[in-house]
Amino acid sequence: MLGAGFLPGAPGTWGSAATVVLLYPLLRFAGNPLLVLIAGVILFSVLCVVVGRHAVADFGRPDPGPFVLDEAAGICLTLLFVPATHGWLFTLALGFAAFRIFDVTKPPPCRQLEKLPDGWGILMDDLAAAVYANLVCQVVLRLLWP
Repeated sequence: MLGAGFLPGAPGTWGSAATVVLLYPLLRFAGNPLLVLIAGVILFSVLCVVVGRHAVADFGRPDPGPFVLDEAAGICLTLLFVPATHGWLFTLALGFAAFRIFDVTKPPPCRQLEKLPDGWGILMDDLAAAVYANLVCQVVLRLLWP
């Protein structure tokens, strides 16, 4: 995502951060933020599966760090149907933090999904982490801090 995966340190964190920066104006000023997020999940997922096979071959690893389209899809799924009751900046920050925690810790079945072939393995572990992150965001923003 815009070369973020090549920054030093944690490429997944950089890719997630780049996605948040890209999404902020789109969600804040778009007429339909839900449509933006659905389009993001679909677009980044399709790109991840299609291009992921080539990334695996080029980088020689099953889930290459510099390839961060999976993080972009994960951030979009994390935010899907999450209420922005405290504004998009706060919601994006919460979603980013929750997604990164689950993407790094990889609770079941995230780690197992990494074993899927090519772009599917790259993508599905992040989407599973995003489901966990989405649930945390839903609880926080709907029940704990409405």
